[in-house]
Amino acid sequence: MRAGEQELGETPRSDGPASTVVVTGAAGWLGQNLVRTLTGQPTRQRIRCLVRDSGDASRLEVVDPRIEVIVGDVRDPTAIDALFEGAGGASVMHAAAVIHPARRVRELFDVNVGGTQLVLDRARRVGASRFVHVSSNSPFGANRSSADRFDEDSPFAPYMAYGRAKLEAEQLVQRSYDRGDLATVIVRPPWFYGPFQPERQTQFLSAVRRGRFPLVGPGTQRRSMVYTGNLVQGVLLAERVESALGNAYWIADAEPYALRDVLRTIRDALEAEGLSVSNRPPLAVPRIAGVVAEKLDAVTQASGRYVQVVHVLGELKDTIACDISRARKELGYEPTVDLFDGMRASVRWCLARGDQL
Repeated sequence: MRAGEQELGETPRSDGPASTVVVTGAAGWLGQNLVRTLTGQPTRQRIRCLVRDSGDASRLEVVDPRIEVIVGDVRDPTAIDALFEGAGGASVMHAAAVIHPARRVRELFDVNVGGTQLVLDRARRVGASRFVHVSSNSPFGANRSSADRFDEDSPFAPYMAYGRAKLEAEQLVQRSYDRGDLATVIVRPPWFYGPFQPERQTQFLSAVRRGRFPLVGPGTQRRSMVYTGNLVQGVLLAERVESALGNAYWIADAEPYALRDVLRTIRDALEAEGLSVSNRPPLAVPRIAGVVAEKLDAVTQASGRYVQVVHVLGELKDTIACDISRARKELGYEPTVDLFDGMRASVRWCLARGDQL
């Protein structure tokens, strides 16, 4: 048994925030915001980060000397062994995932399910004090109506391969808790926005600015969204609150937004940051186009292939909204940033990087 590992069968410790934190997906959208928040907490002595390439490692290592970066793939047992080496009693924040695979659907299961299993296994071996798993809205599909909201008791109805993969990952985490292997908490965020966004989100903002992003259907369909700073708050509460153990929580902004209001707010945020915005209204697309896209997406994914633009168009027709009441009550979660201010922060981040919006 390596140093830092516990005997199998011992009860995992859950003593609150740990001095050592392990973060997978540390170079991702949530991961970068999370790691930077952790560096602002003096009690954190070591922040172990898993990233995909050396460029990501260099960008994180300069943030704080407590950051220790392992370069590797979450599917690689050797990389996960290195990540957990000497990390006995750590808190684990598992954010590594693939949302839009490059080409093949299989990657969704290899990373989101297989990677989760590897991280759970190594976290158990080192006696992790808490395991916070970042899931998604996709295991629940779309709401039945624009007035409906998911809560923690809503039935699973996974949407496409990503939803099935994230559901399987949740089930692995829950079984780990039920067996007594780990003290786990699952957080379920919807659509992210905020600094450190991927290129696809920057392209989205650019399309809205130019009036080229489609408004599918009437635009009254609602979407829960979550500012990355709000989501980090939820993850850290899930790590700290003792009564959260074994539970899952929706973590989102205070209220869902109508899709037409999302596009309008982005335009307002762009203008507030000094950018000109096209007077062209959003590209109106009939709801039936989204229905056709969903069917095409299903056929394409059944063949093992993935086409991102088709998948996104198929979802835009739907309401995907959640109720955060339980997170407020049990975790003390309270989102502090709304869509306008959060989108302004996103735009500022893009401009500071020199991105073309």
